[in-house]
Amino acid sequence: MALLPPFIRASRASRALRNAAPHSTAAGLPADDEVLLDVPDERLGPALVAAGLGAYAPAAELMAHTREQAQWEYRDRDAIRLASFALSRPEWFEEWRAAAPRDPDVLLVSAQLAVDRAWRSPARAELLREVSPLITAAAQSDVRDPVPWRIALDHARGARAGHKYFGELWAAAVRRAPHHYGCHVAAKRYLAASWHGSHRECFDFADRAAQDAPAGSLVQALPARAAFAYLTDGCGPDVPRERLDAAADRAIALSVRFPGLDPWTAEIRNLLTYVLVRLDRRDEALVQLRLIGPYATSFPWGLLSDDPLGHFLAVREEVRSGPSGQPPWHPGNGHGGRDRPLDH
Repeated sequence: MALLPPFIRASRASRALRNAAPHSTAAGLPADDEVLLDVPDERLGPALVAAGLGAYAPAAELMAHTREQAQWEYRDRDAIRLASFALSRPEWFEEWRAAAPRDPDVLLVSAQLAVDRAWRSPARAELLREVSPLITAAAQSDVRDPVPWRIALDHARGARAGHKYFGELWAAAVRRAPHHYGCHVAAKRYLAASWHGSHRECFDFADRAAQDAPAGSLVQALPARAAFAYLTDGCGPDVPRERLDAAADRAIALSVRFPGLDPWTAEIRNLLTYVLVRLDRRDEALVQLRLIGPYATSFPWGLLSDDPLGHFLAVREEVRSGPSGQPPWHPGNGHGGRDRPLDH
């Protein structure tokens, strides 16, 4: 049986990084060969393992629970991970869909899966048009659920929908969940693409959303995503340093509200680590790396390298080694000189 994607270990790290593992341990960090990529939390993990064995019942139970309890943030992330797994291992999902074709959870994962497939195709715009009925079906199956509207926002970006239509989708999403992180990320990506990298407007949107959200909401990390997009875009000094620092400070305040070594918050802490390192705030980056522990995530490192796990370990070692006398990366370019369309 193929290795499940959520349990990829640091087997591709360089010899130098492997040799650095004792130093990492001394700095309060796990050894390189203990670091994993995209580990699911304790709720999702058993469902993915069961799916890998061909059983859909745990996934069905998990998604039903998130819907019944209105756990929209969990539901959003779980739908993304289950659809991603179904891209490469579809048998369990096809069996689930055949058994319950009108189930709201099946419809939601089906819509996410269809958008993911279309997004990867050169004929993206045409295929996305065909996906619209699936998103509509998911939205109509439970009118409380904001997650189909997050999928619709992603769909609108891929289909290059106009601002008026996007605004209607956005209004429908925030009526259901005013502070839903996934919808806000989707909206920021759409706005960034529409504004062609106008980072001030993206920061304005992210800052307003964070100011309106509760202190423990994941939306508090949205300005850090805007900072990441700016720091990796290479479009010039359009955003004051004070604003970048404020975005990092807000994400730090969010991070301390959650326990350490937590897969649920690992992606936000990985993102924050990148931003802090780019701002040369190494001591604070090391704190976040200790809170991350063994939980590396594909975002943001997969947008900077074809080897996200190796890239994370390289950054971690650079932070652990201490100041080098110059910023670890020149502003406006990703580590290692790899330029990509980042977070939009």
